[in-house]
Amino acid sequence: MKGIICTMVALWASTLCFAGGMRGDTLYVADFGVKTNSRGNASAALSRAVEACRGKGCKVLVLPGGRVDLWAEGAAHRTLYISNATENDSLPKERSIGLLLEDMRNVTVEGNNTKIVLHDKMISFALLRSTNIRIRNVRFDYERPTMSELTIRNVTDTALEADIHPDSKYMIEDGRIRFYGEGWKMNASHAILFKTDQQLMRYSSFRKLQTSPVVQTGEGKLRFTGDFTKAGFDPGDVLTVRDPYRDNAGAFISRSSNVTVEDVKMHYMHGLGIVSQFSRNITLRRVMVEPAEGSGRIISSFADAFHFSGCAGLVRLLDCRTSGLHDDAVNIHGTHLKITAVEPRRLTVRFMHPQTYGFEAFVAGDSVAFVDPKTLQYTGYTKVRSATMLSAREMSLELAEEGGKTGDCVENLTWTPDVEIRGCRFARTNTRGVLVTTRGKVVIENNVFFRTGMHAILIADDAASWYESGPVRHVLIRSNRFEECGYNAGYVIAIAPENHTLQEGKFVHRNIRIENNVFKCFDTPLLTAKSVDGLVFSGNRFGYSSLLPGKGTAPAVQLTACGHVTMEKNTGALPWPLKVVMEHMVSGDLRSGSPFIRE
Repeated sequence: MKGIICTMVALWASTLCFAGGMRGDTLYVADFGVKTNSRGNASAALSRAVEACRGKGCKVLVLPGGRVDLWAEGAAHRTLYISNATENDSLPKERSIGLLLEDMRNVTVEGNNTKIVLHDKMISFALLRSTNIRIRNVRFDYERPTMSELTIRNVTDTALEADIHPDSKYMIEDGRIRFYGEGWKMNASHAILFKTDQQLMRYSSFRKLQTSPVVQTGEGKLRFTGDFTKAGFDPGDVLTVRDPYRDNAGAFISRSSNVTVEDVKMHYMHGLGIVSQFSRNITLRRVMVEPAEGSGRIISSFADAFHFSGCAGLVRLLDCRTSGLHDDAVNIHGTHLKITAVEPRRLTVRFMHPQTYGFEAFVAGDSVAFVDPKTLQYTGYTKVRSATMLSAREMSLELAEEGGKTGDCVENLTWTPDVEIRGCRFARTNTRGVLVTTRGKVVIENNVFFRTGMHAILIADDAASWYESGPVRHVLIRSNRFEECGYNAGYVIAIAPENHTLQEGKFVHRNIRIENNVFKCFDTPLLTAKSVDGLVFSGNRFGYSSLLPGKGTAPAVQLTACGHVTMEKNTGALPWPLKVVMEHMVSGDLRSGSPFIRE
């Protein structure tokens, strides 16, 4: 009898759990009214499911598969200041979020290959102050991407015919084209042209089409009239256009730790891609930022694909892929703040770049370095005892010891991660592949950089323009393949700190090894390096590509104010001599061999 009663109690408890959406430690969002393929607004139902997961301490949150649509109405809303993605104006900084995990621990979101379709300008997912989170097997896209795309069908001196992508909503108003979306319209424009025959992206302009008379000749078919003699368009080109106003991110990870995002596809992201800000131990595994197969679209991200600002621990990108970006594939950096006032053991510091501000750049216990913005040299160190936001632009820092002077900058040394980027492919971007400035150990290995318009890898550091810190100390760039990179501007790899005053014997960056890579080049510029001590360029192989007409006039390697440089055991040839030019250096600073020729 006792056994029968226990069994009945267990069944009753199980029924209650199931009725509440829980089955063991797993919660199914379908039990909260999230319906597959209904195209109705599932935001409120999804929010209820997440809240129930938090309240019941579930470990797995399961999405239903199929298509799920989310609108801002019924979704979570939070005021967020996001690095490199917050415009300097008085408009509210409230963002709507499709999937929000806030103050949660030990949760896996099992996507079940669900396609989440966002409406308006939503953040796809956000993790705020959460720990041990995994998001897997889910796809994100927009019903109406904030990118518009036109394929040039025919162009003459006086007329241009174009096909508008079906996802790019437009109207003809007073004889001019106007793009619009769900709750927004395009005001200003930023355009990048995709050359389909060469798979290259170049800066362009939409202004000529925006101001030319236009008529619709068929569904999605337009005819513009005007002077197109210098337009620079060819049949088959795709013009991709967006409003440059930055008001969001594709996804946001803030003040969180031990986060894994794997087998996730971001088919379009409005804003600055997946932004991780002041978070620790982030792994992106098989995250694909590329248009959905069969969509016919070119662009997958309004700006960057992966952006890390002020992170710590270990940042890993493993077997990821990017294709179709309006900006960089990866950017990893800290933020320099300028000292505006000094009191005994107290500083007032200010965010300087107009799109990066409003977040706590320091907290109690953080280590801080004082930086001369002209030389980028450290002038002292201390710790933060307390930190207070005075406004969205300024902070007050109470310090353990005195230091710093007005006009200098401060860098947070606590939030500087180690980085591993392995097995990734970065393609179809007008700008750069990987930007990295961190004191931690960096390994960039076994990746493919395919026709990045600018530098495939850029190591910068500045306290005057973007204010993105800081110096690198251990970088290994090994066994990568660089294919026809730098066609828009510059060298394949650039080490280019913005120290405007050079100091003899003092360097910004240290210990950078570039080894056993393959460079497929259409021109000579391979490497430019400034203010590096301990630079090794060894065991690399070069091959020639006839994709573009190279000139061979630029130095293959440009070295400025570097020390202890080794260039040995490199092989291969280009149609032109591989010249090495040195500035602010002496002969003994460089040890080199064939095929490089010193000038």
